[in-house]
Amino acid sequence: MSTLTGTTALVTGASSGIGEATARALAAAGATVVLAARRGDRLRKLAEAIGGVVAEGDLGDEAGAQAAVTAAVRATGRLDVVVNSAGLLLLGPVDGAPTDEWHRMVRVGLMGTAFVTRAALPHLMRAAADGPRRVADVVTVSSVGGRIATPNTAVYNAVKFGVNGFSEALRQEVARRHVRVCVVEPGFVATELASHSRPEVLQALAGDFDPGEPLRPEDVAETIVHVVTRPRHVAIGEVLLRPTEQLQ
Repeated sequence: MSTLTGTTALVTGASSGIGEATARALAAAGATVVLAARRGDRLRKLAEAIGGVVAEGDLGDEAGAQAAVTAAVRATGRLDVVVNSAGLLLLGPVDGAPTDEWHRMVRVGLMGTAFVTRAALPHLMRAAADGPRRVADVVTVSSVGGRIATPNTAVYNAVKFGVNGFSEALRQEVARRHVRVCVVEPGFVATELASHSRPEVLQALAGDFDPGEPLRPEDVAETIVHVVTRPRHVAIGEVLLRPTEQLQ
């Protein structure tokens, strides 16, 4: 029996990349997985493949975040694991930056994480008190950029530093309730994320960064499953993982 059998996991940003890979990995480990993101067509395709539940919506909106959590609890009557994987990476210098990009990154990556976590906490504490594992988990996908600031990622850095601070404060608030809180901080991962930046920015930055062979989304997903399947008395609070050749 998997340690996740009989549990429910909510994964945000599940329509691609790390979120999608994590949803697949949690389902393979026995969890019922609720898939949250804006791109419903992709979520429905993934749900068919893994037997998941779709919660389409805008997670950067407080009502949308609450709706995703409500959908997860309605599906199975419980919520044991939350993986906050929704986020944006929009590169470029501060000078002349379009501030709508900043608003989007903060709204989804920081406030969306906070909104989803807040909505989920009562259900997670209930699962920790009377669930099959007697523990619950919040895992947030942060970044090396939450530890090290670099040029052309200033607001992304601010979001990820903020996520790390939010997570540590939350950990101290709920540790005695057996809700474990972890941040996973990947280096460069081969996803569509970086390609969302403006074409002129991508052209200007081409060749500036060579991490060698990048991480795969599945590498991060495997790490997340490891975190949430530890024994009840073991809490992993932070995991930093980089491609072997990445220097920063």
